Amino acid sequence: MYEEDVKEYFRAKRMAAKRVLGRVGGRRLRYRPKDLPSNGEIRDALLHLSELCEGDRRTQRLFAMRITALEAMKSLSDLHPRLIGSVSTGHIRRGSDIDIQVFCDDQEGVETLLSSLRWTFESERTTIYKFGEIREYQHYHVADVFPIELTLYDTREQRFRPKSSTDGKPIVRVSVPALETLLMREHTRSWQRYLDDGHVDGLDTWLTEQDGPQPGPFDGLLTPMT
Repeated sequence: MYEEDVKEYFRAKRMAAKRVLGRVGGRRLRYRPKDLPSNGEIRDALLHLSELCEGDRRTQRLFAMRITALEAMKSLSDLHPRLIGSVSTGHIRRGSDIDIQVFCDDQEGVETLLSSLRWTFESERTTIYKFGEIREYQHYHVADVFPIELTLYDTREQRFRPKSSTDGKPIVRVSVPALETLLMREHTRSWQRYLDDGHVDGLDTWLTEQDGPQPGPFDGLLTPMT
């Protein structure tokens, strides 16, 4: 997930198990789901690896991503935006994006708003099983300093809090005021400078950086087995 930018825990587990076990006599060895690490264990390992490989640069990236999220959410205030995922929890890694939930019963109105903001975006519709039924959700992939994924929910779904696939607990939804409090608490000096003059350390670098796997201390350890 870190070196190859695999997004889903389930897919990463399967890939890793196949590489570790390999083949015997031309047959791939089987594994039991209970022998695989939990999503929470993988998340913690990813966080440790990110801190080890990126150091202070990861903290700068997190602040920049949270500021990007804050500015986007303020522009979307009529849609009751809530920040979720790694940017809200701080568990970011290279390749992380910004996940924001928005709530509105008028899809056309949402797209009109995005266009009026002159944002570059692509839309995607996904189907998932939720609350005991099949549901469809609209996603908007917005190009920004960091990629932003907006997920559109019906207004009534604001009162529901689905559980996280990582720890099974209700997901944390961060509002604009809560995000500002988080920035003040966890990035005190950077936040104050941003309030004073709008400066965000490293922002120019993020704009031009190739945000992909970089050489690190674990190069070669994840080479596919043959």
